[in-house]
Amino acid sequence: MLKILIVDSDPGDANTRNQAEVGHTTGEGYADALKACRSDLTIDIVSPYDGEDLPDLTGFDGAVFTGSGVAWCTDAPEAKPLAAAMQRCFAAGLPTLGSCNGMQLAATVLGGRNHASPNGREDGLARDIQLTAPGRRHPLLAGRQDGYAVPCVHRDEVAQLPDGAVLLATNAHSDVQAFAYEQNGIRFWGVQYHPEYTLPFIGGRVRAWDRLPDQEARDIEIADTDPEAAKRLGVRYEDMQSDMRLTELRNWLSSL
Repeated sequence: MLKILIVDSDPGDANTRNQAEVGHTTGEGYADALKACRSDLTIDIVSPYDGEDLPDLTGFDGAVFTGSGVAWCTDAPEAKPLAAAMQRCFAAGLPTLGSCNGMQLAATVLGGRNHASPNGREDGLARDIQLTAPGRRHPLLAGRQDGYAVPCVHRDEVAQLPDGAVLLATNAHSDVQAFAYEQNGIRFWGVQYHPEYTLPFIGGRVRAWDRLPDQEARDIEIADTDPEAAKRLGVRYEDMQSDMRLTELRNWLSSL
């Protein structure tokens, strides 16, 4: 049995909308994805932006920092409650995983820098992600092959890695698609994308937000069940399957 802390990086007003629109909060959605990887999990969810304090971290096996829809970058003063939560996890020696905003937050906390991507938004799918030489050896990305695609939605990106961080994956849109920081008693693994998102979920969201052409969004919604949709999107059908999509989550859980 593993005990996992999920730090929900969305504030309550955003999660009220999430509940109404998709039936769950950001943290609850992430918990569902972790439980799809293995059933022997106990999960607690905490929301620092709502003034909630982290519990006693004794007994937890790992922490996850979710993505976020907030308007500010993790370098901004508004992100301090979330940064303080991550600093506590690091100080406790808790293996930590971050997706999207969660990875950007780690870059900030560890001394790196983030900015709005000069390439604009990367919504729907992050495509043609390439493994670096360290990424090919790192357990976070075990099972991934060059050119993979995975659900994503982001405006900001890591502009400068913290000293000591190792770049694991990259693509043409964002140089940092995954990195690891493993020193000074800290073990952080992060990805810019969202392996926790299902294809119907992310396709439906970008379609509702009108961020992609309608046909492209609809193809994303069904790319895990329709090989022709994956082909139209220019991605590998096998990468759209749930087992492959959850690779990083499964690998992280296995490492604990």
